[in-house]
Amino acid sequence: MSDGPKLRFGPLVSAGVVMGAGLGGFVDGIVLHQILQWHNMLSARTPPDTLVRMKVNMVWDGFFHAGVWTMTAIGLTMLFRAGARRDVPWSGRALLGALILGWGLFNLIEGIVDHHLLRLHHVYEYASPGTQAMFDYGFLAVGGVLFILIGRGLIASAKRSWPADSPGGAGKTTDQSAYLG
Repeated sequence: MSDGPKLRFGPLVSAGVVMGAGLGGFVDGIVLHQILQWHNMLSARTPPDTLVRMKVNMVWDGFFHAGVWTMTAIGLTMLFRAGARRDVPWSGRALLGALILGWGLFNLIEGIVDHHLLRLHHVYEYASPGTQAMFDYGFLAVGGVLFILIGRGLIASAKRSWPADSPGGAGKTTDQSAYLG
């Protein structure tokens, strides 16, 4: 056993969750809003069927992207701070799990709030109402709940398998990048 500091995964996981939520928001905005054009931020309330309405949706999509960019930047700052701490293990598996967990939390919260409570848009706005509901609930189940479960599983696996005497473990004296498990 090492006499070094007790390992704390919390700062690494917190950074990954915040960064994962921001990056997940970027995936949503880039893929669903821009590439596939399935919906915009306000497309259920303000259908983009005229140039003016399209511009209104683009402005709100821009506010959305500014928010997820800010979230990503905060997560990156948290990650740098966690990496400077001697009591925080540098685990690629834990970070990946936290990123997926954050993405799932983003999808679950955004899906419940925007698709169901506020009804700002649907995942696939141009489908029939019954099909819209299938896309909305599928998004919650797969992009939300499943991502959360996968992320939590990866984090738990990283914690169980972390060797206390590995580089980046308790009492570390070597470069943290030597172990990415």
